[in-house]
Amino acid sequence: MSEKDDSMVRSVELTRTSTAVYTVRNAAGAQIQFGHGEGLLSPVELLLAAIAGCSSIDVDTVTARSAEPTSYTVEASGNKLVEDGATRVDNLHISFNVDFPDTEGGRKAAGMVERLAALSHDKYCTVSRTVERGTPVSHEVNVSIGGVSG
Repeated sequence: MSEKDDSMVRSVELTRTSTAVYTVRNAAGAQIQFGHGEGLLSPVELLLAAIAGCSSIDVDTVTARSAEPTSYTVEASGNKLVEDGATRVDNLHISFNVDFPDTEGGRKAAGMVERLAALSHDKYCTVSRTVERGTPVSHEVNVSIGGVSG
């Protein structure tokens, strides 16, 4: 396929709110504020949240068909490294902590979590698969002074 399939394009728009504080919005109008400061998630924490959230959706949507969890938390972590003056996060890890009721449906759902988490990692979680693959990030810059592009 030589033409770009626009139905597969995903995008967000970031707007600066104040120094090191940003609001990001998607096409549907959902938004979150993040940055550096009190009460804000950092960009690295958003990356961890995206990995945990992507896999959580994969596991939760299937297990919830059998039983609602009584608790459901996923912890995402990684080590920030500095190599030759450049930073990155390594050793990314997610840990599912899920409890289901002691019912037939709860036992069925509990029995699926490990397999679903593995399938999410290996096949379905776009976020973690993209990070593991190491997809290039391109950029462009458009700067103006007084509203006039230079």
